[in-house]
Order: sequence, then structure tokens, then C-alpha cells
Amino acid sequence: MLGVGIVLSIFGLGFFCWLLFTLAVYALPFLAGLTAGLAALQSGAGVIGGLVVGFLAGGATLALGQMAFATARKPLIRIIIGLLYAVPATVAGYQVSFALAGIGMSSSGWQTAFAVIGAVLSGCTAFSRMALFVTPPDGQGTGGACSPADGRLHDQGR
Repeated sequence: MLGVGIVLSIFGLGFFCWLLFTLAVYALPFLAGLTAGLAALQSGAGVIGGLVVGFLAGGATLALGQMAFATARKPLIRIIIGLLYAVPATVAGYQVSFALAGIGMSSSGWQTAFAVIGAVLSGCTAFSRMALFVTPPDGQGTGGACSPADGRLHDQGR
């Protein structure tokens, strides 16, 4: 029975860490949704109305950011949009990593080292998730790959 408790505690802690880092990656949409939901709650929309407004605002922030990133032609604009999402994720990742490292170690140098690693990973993950919906330029990617045997495109029927 003790072994089952230890295994479930490890899975529970792992799930909690995954949840915290996922929230850290989506820090900007979460903040936008939380702010809009609390504003709706304070204006008299009620709990259900505040939740609906919060989810819609957070989802819209994420969707609009991804669409703007995907449709931007200039790399500088893409970098700016990506940094708008990556910088809050980096700060949130640092805070989460520092708090989790503080549970297991007492040395502040090691806590800071693990927090910096967590911050870099969260920021890079947020930036890469923004770039998921960017289509590759023409002539690249798997759509135009030729078969070495017969020279035809792979997506053409035989």
C-alpha cells in the first residue's frame, strides 16, 4: 500500500509540474483571460459570465496572436509578436522553476540555476508554439517532395 502511495504521489507531482509549465507557456493569454474575467465579474456578470468572458478573451488572445504571427511576412514583425508571448512565459517559467527548486534544495545558487533553465525552456516553448501554424515557403516542406524512383510528387496519384 505504501508503494502505491509513493507511485501516485510521483505521478501527481509530475502532473502538477506539467500543468504549471503549460500555464507558464500560455502566460499572456491566461493573463488576458483572467483580467477580462475578473473585470466582467466585478461589473456584475456573475461567476458563469465571468468564466465565459475569461475563456473567450484568453482564447481570442491566443488565436489572434497565432494568426498574426502566421500571416506576418516580415521576420522582424514575427519576432516582435513572438516575444510578446515569450517574455511573459519566460518570467512565469522562472518563477515556477524557482519555487519548485526551492522545495528540493536549499542552496540559492542552484535554485537560480534551475530557475534560469526553466525560464529559457518556457520562453522557447512559447515562441515555438507561436510558430506552429506558420506554413513553409513554396517549394519546401513535404508537399513538394519528389520520389527518387520515378521523379513524381508523392502526393500525386498513380
